[in-house]
Amino acid sequence: MISCRTRKRDRSISNLLDQTLRLVDEIMDELKKLIREVPDFPKAGINFYDITTLLKHPAGLRQTVDALAAEFEGMKIDAVIGVEARGFIFAPALAYHLGAGFVPVRKPKKLPAACTSISYDLEYGQDTLEIHSDAVSPGQRVIIADDLLATGGTARAVCDLVEGLGGKIEGLVFVVELEFLPGRKKLEGYDVRSLIKYQS
Repeated sequence: MISCRTRKRDRSISNLLDQTLRLVDEIMDELKKLIREVPDFPKAGINFYDITTLLKHPAGLRQTVDALAAEFEGMKIDAVIGVEARGFIFAPALAYHLGAGFVPVRKPKKLPAACTSISYDLEYGQDTLEIHSDAVSPGQRVIIADDLLATGGTARAVCDLVEGLGGKIEGLVFVVELEFLPGRKKLEGYDVRSLIKYQS
């Protein structure tokens, strides 16, 4: 039989979780207000979510990095993969928080040592990314961090690069997710997390 004390404790835990979730939602709403929306950029009909206004806000930047780190608190992470270019803003700070290393994924001919590369399709054409061939060892536990999840093509290419080197992807985390685009579908089977979500 469940005691009255146990029921009270369970209710207290449930209330605490509800309060925590409400607080997190409030913080994310405040961070969202710091992101500037630029209509018709880079072309007509596109609404661009500009995070530079969030980055220049000291408390906003701190809360963003803290929230990214909280997603993986307590997990054993060996390296955080950052994708050129805006992933370089968040991945090193996240790695610092988690006691992990930072690994850059770059455009071609930017890394000096032997590289592994991958080409992938974009909406109009192709792109290529590279990682140092010794940047990730077999079995290393990594997360991938970037500013934006949209169509998911770049993130999927990075997953393929890391797994090609034998790395184990513990998750992917993004500051912003455009939920009206098929990014998560491209990343099925992975633990995908995002802080700020837009439905349109």
